[in-house]
Amino acid sequence: MSAFPNSPRVLKGGIVLLDPVSGQLQRIITLQYNPDTLTRSLQVQSVDPAGGKNRSEALRLKGPPIETFKLDAEIDATDQLEQPDQNSAAVQAGIYPQLTALETIIYPTSAQLLATNALAQSGTLEIAPMEAPLTLFVWSRNRVVPVRITDFSVTEEAFDVNLNPIRAKVSLGMRVLSVDDLGFEEKGGNLFMVYQQQKERLSALSQGGTLSALGLGGIP
Repeated sequence: MSAFPNSPRVLKGGIVLLDPVSGQLQRIITLQYNPDTLTRSLQVQSVDPAGGKNRSEALRLKGPPIETFKLDAEIDATDQLEQPDQNSAAVQAGIYPQLTALETIIYPTSAQLLATNALAQSGTLEIAPMEAPLTLFVWSRNRVVPVRITDFSVTEEAFDVNLNPIRAKVSLGMRVLSVDDLGFEEKGGNLFMVYQQQKERLSALSQGGTLSALGLGGIP
């Protein structure tokens, strides 16, 4: 069934991977269906006033809040399998390609593993942890956020005759990386600042209330 010609184009959420040094685009992963819900939490980074004794610290903030996202993304190959001539990948592997595109975000590459093993075999005493791509969570142009994936689970719900998954739900937990994590000079830190400044611009569009609406004639 074709869409109505004047219906608005629905944007997709997704994940973008960048080279952490150069900022070069490495991969774009578009969610097949936008999740029905997106859960966010913000943990305030306030200064501990030493048991309430240091009153000058009560209103101070150490930095941006720790923000997290949680969502469930659905992946389904049913429609693709109805047209096998046009979707050979779905016929051969179901939704494995889409699942692995997400899963490999949290894997070091095989090349990195082999290089680290070679260093260990050669007697290198100190080996730096392997660096992952800079991961951006994109949820409209107002939310392009550097994140670290903290939770990842997959529920495979249907399979083809070869036991390839053809329908699944992926649950993702992500922690926003702020300038406290990345610094101001890095690409990710710059993107976080754009994200926060966009919040401030949107906040300015919100219509302010009045004291009378709160039942007050003034601040006591």
